[in-house]
Amino acid sequence: MQKINKNVVLALLSLTSLVFLLFQLYYYKFYLSQKNGAVFSKVRGSLSGQDSTRWHVVRKFLGLISSHNIPVYLIDPLILGLVDKDIEQIRSSPDGPSLECKYFCAPRDFTTFALLDKTWKHEVGLFRAAEKMGFQWLKIINKDPRLDGMDDLSGIEIPLHYIFKLASHAIHLVVFYERSGNYLWHGPLRLKQHMDKKFVPFRKLHFGRYPGAYEKPELLLVSIDDLKVQIPKNPSSFLEEMSHSRFLECRYREARAFFQLYPDDASLGAVEFRKKAKSLLHLAALTLNKLGVKFWLSSGTCLGWFRQCNVIPHSKDVDLGIFIRDYKTDIIPAFQKAGLPLKHKFGKVEDSLELSFQGDDDVKLDIFFFYEEDDHIWNGGTQAKSGKKFKYLFPKFTLCWTEFVELRIHVPCETLQYIEANYGPDWKVPVKTWDWKSSPSNVQYNGIWPVDEWDDVIQIY
Repeated sequence: MQKINKNVVLALLSLTSLVFLLFQLYYYKFYLSQKNGAVFSKVRGSLSGQDSTRWHVVRKFLGLISSHNIPVYLIDPLILGLVDKDIEQIRSSPDGPSLECKYFCAPRDFTTFALLDKTWKHEVGLFRAAEKMGFQWLKIINKDPRLDGMDDLSGIEIPLHYIFKLASHAIHLVVFYERSGNYLWHGPLRLKQHMDKKFVPFRKLHFGRYPGAYEKPELLLVSIDDLKVQIPKNPSSFLEEMSHSRFLECRYREARAFFQLYPDDASLGAVEFRKKAKSLLHLAALTLNKLGVKFWLSSGTCLGWFRQCNVIPHSKDVDLGIFIRDYKTDIIPAFQKAGLPLKHKFGKVEDSLELSFQGDDDVKLDIFFFYEEDDHIWNGGTQAKSGKKFKYLFPKFTLCWTEFVELRIHVPCETLQYIEANYGPDWKVPVKTWDWKSSPSNVQYNGIWPVDEWDDVIQIY
């Protein structure tokens, strides 16, 4: 039998081992990594590869923005919801090590952070550094609504959202801007035609379906899963605010068209009334916000915002709506303390309540309370001299934020339906003669108050 060369055997064994090692690397990279969604090692022994990926991507992103001195804070609703359950423990041990990856390893496609626009301006350097770390990125821009007005419809675009993708996870960075009503605003996420609509599952994003408005949050630096990150100091309040954050812009384009047909009243009387109405609205908002009472622009004030982005000068009052479930006995004393005496009180909490307060000169504040039924919402009216009751029916609606006379304030999200219910299909045509008992399209006669109740339900001061 021919003698086998030992060197040949060693060479064959080495070659076989090398081929096997290469096969293992190939198998891990192109099969296991796709199956588990990551090429990262596990953070802890109990985690899957996918769990590990999320933590590692967040860690890399935080390292990236830290190296560029960019202050971001966590606004991801899923993670904040988990954090809120343990918030006292997290607050009491801001630097303590984590025994397990409980938050950033939670199943999700995105982790969402917020960025204040004024805190950074050097995005080019950030993008280059992100690419070197393996991130792919996408920048979404759109028109800046802060520059819109009656005289100019600006076409200037600003960054609204950034997406940073690494492996199977993505970071959604939402850009917030400060608006004149002293609040924060973020824009919608709308992809341009040339953008890759499969870059990430955009429909799963928590922010960007519509614009949002928020109070400026107080932030808290904490350690979550061994990662230092800023979060809203009160996560539950932020999450509640997020669920009602939808924002509607004033319709300047339509307002311009309206004033082309019906030139604005620029008389001294109109200017003075608008100034007083703005002041009264700001005072009313301050008073109700202190009480924690949710309210919205109603009747003619809402029509003015929707139709012409301004107060209607011949309306002579400011109109607000409040759901009766939000009524508080402190409302009347609070307005009186703010310098607005009660002018009249009609109805009662159980039925057709409305309040009127006297502002400067002849400008008054009318507050109508709304009652919810199964298929509609209504508010009431009372004629003082006869005791007759009237009811105004509206389709059900929800509340959105808007900016009006430099104030963040609520309006019905379904504004057109709300306006049409009250003013009919011809709401675009100005009407200076208005009878509250017969002119509204949604008014119904609702009986007469019993005479023995008049002292309680008809109070004039």
